[in-house]
Formats: sequence, structure tokens, C-alpha cells
Amino acid sequence: MNTIPRLWIALSMALMTPLAGAQAWPGKPIRVILSVPAGATPDVTARLVFPGLSQQLGQQLVADNRGGGGGIIGAEIAAKSAPDGYTLFISSPGALTILPHLRKGLPYDTLRDFAPISLISIGPFVLMVHPSVPARNIRELIALAKAQPGKLNYASAGNGVANHLAGELFKQMTGTDIVHVPYKGAPQAVIDVIGGHMNMMFNSISPIIGHIKAGRVRVLGIASLQRSLQMPDLPTISESGVPGFEAVNWFGMFAPAKTPKAIINRVNAALVKTVKSPEIHAQFIALGADPVGSSVEEFTAFVRRDLQKYAKIVRISGAKID
Repeated sequence: MNTIPRLWIALSMALMTPLAGAQAWPGKPIRVILSVPAGATPDVTARLVFPGLSQQLGQQLVADNRGGGGGIIGAEIAAKSAPDGYTLFISSPGALTILPHLRKGLPYDTLRDFAPISLISIGPFVLMVHPSVPARNIRELIALAKAQPGKLNYASAGNGVANHLAGELFKQMTGTDIVHVPYKGAPQAVIDVIGGHMNMMFNSISPIIGHIKAGRVRVLGIASLQRSLQMPDLPTISESGVPGFEAVNWFGMFAPAKTPKAIINRVNAALVKTVKSPEIHAQFIALGADPVGSSVEEFTAFVRRDLQKYAKIVRISGAKID
């Protein structure tokens, strides 16, 4: 007669254990894996949210910089960490939505091994040209490229990187033939655009803002779907004759897959509140990034779209990495 009640008690306790664990979380510092070296721009950007998150969650966040392999090293460590809420991961598109289409045998799967939490910020590329290029806007550049197929060129920071694929996407969506010239890093590529050795380049705003103000380069459009908070007068490429064009660097927070939903939701709420605070908002803008803060569902859909976008770009362009 007592068997059934005992079974119900055991079952109830089993069901309550994960919930109790989630409610007690966090009981110790939280490790945040960053797949870049300390001091790099993505590292600086990510650390902007640490103080607010620590205050919201009541525990210290400890950065664990695992640079190397284009982000693969950090992503693998995060993917294989215990899904207990004590390991989080901040990533850009390289490791999670670009490299899966360029490198076989990655030690993780973006959709299987990670639980998206929130999009933190977007750093849109701008399309800059040397002042000698006779185009004052995106429509004129497209017309020029179509009139002279194969004559114009664009620089990138290397084969398979985000601004290389931004150029390939531009070519696909405009039907133009523009020659890609890869460099070993963005700084030298920017120098050669400024010097007139290269015609154009997609690049982040912050490193070139001084060159823009000095007139050493001309920016024709921004590659986000909305105008940038840092350069609100600069039209988007999407509104300038290439509807839907989007090429951005983004930062988002993830947890290992199977991390309890209650923990995911709590981190999301804390992160969104932090990102949208006036002080942090202003700091992101100063770094050339637009702060976002999204729901779990919105960020999950965003990651899926980004994977699909880069799959198509790589397939059509035949892009390869060095």
C-alpha cells in the first residue's frame, strides 16, 4: 500500500532537483571564455558587460582568454564544458557561422553544441573607397563596376575572413565583377586603400574613423540593416540599391548546450539589462559598435540566418582559407 506514495515522492524529488539547482545558481564565480587574446578589440568589447553582469547575478565573471585557431580553440573548450551555468562563451561570427563552411572536421557543431543567450552588439562594416574612385555613392559604384568588369579591386584582411565574405556578398547581390586581394591582416590592407594601391575595402568603423574625417578615404555606405548610431547620416547599403544587404561583425553570448533553461533566461535578463543601460550603451558607441541585447529566441534565429547566409556566400564564391 505504501509503494505508490513512495514512488511519487521519489519522482517529485527527481523532478525538483534540476529546478532547485537552477534557483541556487550561481554559487561561485562564472567563467567566460573569450576566443581572442587579452587586449584585442573583441576582448575589450566583451569585458564592457562584465561589471553589470556581475552585479545582476551576484557573482564575479572571470575571463578565460583562449585565442588561436580563428576562434576554434575557445569554441571547442566551451562546447565541451559542463552545462551547469558556470561556463559561458562570447563569440563573433568567425568560429560559429563562418568557419563551419570553410573547414571540415570542426570539433563542435554550432547548432548542436551551443545554447544562444543574447546578441550583445553589432559592429557593422562600412564600404570605403580611395578618393580617386569616381563614385560618390553605392549606386554609382555599382554602375562603375558593371561598366568596367574586373577592373576594380577590393582588399580584405585575408581569405575566408568576414570582410572578404562581405565583398563576395556584395558582388553576388549586385552582379558585379570586382577582384579580391587578400592581405595578412586588416592594417596593411587599410594602408594600401589609403595609399591608392587598392580601390576599396569593407572595414569596421573604429579603426578608420580618423582617416574618414581627414578625407583620406570616402565611405559610401554602411553594411547593417539600420543606420549606425555612430554615423547616423551614412546611408545603409541596403537602402542604397542593394535591398537586404547585411555584413556585420557581431558579439553574442552562449552557454554549452543542455544548460538549464532557467539559467539561460536569468543570464539573458541580466545581459539585456546591462547592455541597455545608458552608461554601457555609450561605451559601445564609442568603440564603434551598436549595442543590441536580444531575447534568446531572437538570437537563436539570428545565428541560424547567419549560418545560412555564409553557407551561400562560400558556396557561390568558392571562398577558401589560407
